[in-house]
Amino acid sequence: MTNIVVVEDERELNDIMCMYLRDAGYTVFGCLNANEAYAAMRGRIIDLVVSDIMMPGVDGFEFAEKLRRMDEHLPIIFVTARDDMAAKQHGFRAGVDDYMVKPIELDELVLRVEALLHRAGIEESRSLKVGGLVLNADEMYAEVDGTPVELTVREFNILYKMLSYPRQVFSRGQLMDEFWGQDTDNDLRVTDVYIARLRGKFADCPYFRIVTVRGLGYKAMPEQ
Repeated sequence: MTNIVVVEDERELNDIMCMYLRDAGYTVFGCLNANEAYAAMRGRIIDLVVSDIMMPGVDGFEFAEKLRRMDEHLPIIFVTARDDMAAKQHGFRAGVDDYMVKPIELDELVLRVEALLHRAGIEESRSLKVGGLVLNADEMYAEVDGTPVELTVREFNILYKMLSYPRQVFSRGQLMDEFWGQDTDNDLRVTDVYIARLRGKFADCPYFRIVTVRGLGYKAMPEQ
């Protein structure tokens, strides 16, 4: 299933948006603020975020900017009472993909979510195939030529992200951010440990390789 996070501090509206999106077939995590959203995202692959702007603590602008640094492809929709051009400019410059002004038509929200997911190329199956390698994000399952490969959640998330955007270079920070944590004290060199584990587990896999880009990070290279 496609995972969506809804961040809205008005509980009734939050519940209604989540209900509509669940009825449309999505897995939805309702959060009342950005910190709850970070916790919901940790250890999961998130496909789209719906967020308010005016929230306690971290506002929507700061939240969107952080999400965009973590994943430049993650679809983000603002749903807000802010109807002024300055807010819209700030939102789009922060990296949001769509902007809806309250009160909203909930059927229209579902349509916009569908359109953004389609544009981002995210399918319901959330399955990646690279030659004989299959990664299933719903089950956190990997196999090579029909043989299962055991991966931790973090190993799976890193590999899924890298193979979703083949040949794109990811810094250590970007790959650490895939864990969706707020702990900035983590040593970025921990990423090297996970890359080494993935290389070891897929040493005999002929369908891709993980390349070190000196001074920048890592990228996944599918083999033709």
